Amino acid sequence: MIRQAKLAEIPQIMAITKACARHMTKKGIYQWNEHYPSEDAFLNDLKRGELFIKHSDGKVIGAVVISTHKDEEYIPIEWLTPSKNNIYIHRLCVHPERQGQGHAQSLMDFAENHAKQRTALSVRLDTFSQNKRNQRFYESRGYQRLGDIFFPKQSKHPFHCYELVL
Repeated sequence: MIRQAKLAEIPQIMAITKACARHMTKKGIYQWNEHYPSEDAFLNDLKRGELFIKHSDGKVIGAVVISTHKDEEYIPIEWLTPSKNNIYIHRLCVHPERQGQGHAQSLMDFAENHAKQRTALSVRLDTFSQNKRNQRFYESRGYQRLGDIFFPKQSKHPFHCYELVL
């Protein structure tokens, strides 16, 4: 089941992101680190009502941020749709022990349906250029790669921006 997160679940979400960071690092993907994602970011997401979790057997197994806020890093990107009614996906994560079981797909299905219910023009996101698995995942869902942005505190490598027109 997917629902809005609660304050008491932030430690579980942080544990998942740390497990994901370790899992990616073992594969040579330096996407998440001690700076990102931060607890403060999740607390802000929670305050805005944009943090959602997937739980199973009473445990949080994944999370996603579904936002209407356009980060300034996205300004230079030439998006496919006007920047006025869009949804932005951030910090999608599924515990490594639960990956490969369709949980990321269901979180993205939820996010895309959430966007459609709000009559958004599109869903936008970025993913790390060195994370080929994530790129294939989004492209298989119909997202189009548009351009690159940089987050120097995370990596010297770019992040690819994607958009799905609804």
